[in-house]
Amino acid sequence: MDSIHIRQLPLECIIGVESRERQLAQHVIISISVHGDFREAGVNDRLQDAVDYVALRDRIVALVENSRFHLIEALAQAVADICLAEKRIVAADVVVEKPGAFSGHGAVAVEIHRAQA
Repeated sequence: MDSIHIRQLPLECIIGVESRERQLAQHVIISISVHGDFREAGVNDRLQDAVDYVALRDRIVALVENSRFHLIEALAQAVADICLAEKRIVAADVVVEKPGAFSGHGAVAVEIHRAQA
């Protein structure tokens, strides 16, 4: 199984359950690892045989920056769904960090693993 990693995307979105969290966008950090058999891209050296990680990143950025989730678990699931929509990806690990979760006293993160059925 091969892996592609997109690490520490700093993004802004509405996230949280408290009313103050629903007012202004907050900082989140998204990291993903996607898994599959990517050898065709390595052998042929052609983008059409690869996971286009720039396009994948762009879809994730668009989702996150336009989202209004209450829970970071739901945001992580939505990111995983985008990853798994790519036919070459059979599994995805998603980490969503919320650095401001504890009013400047630490961060919280959720990590999920999802695979094709």
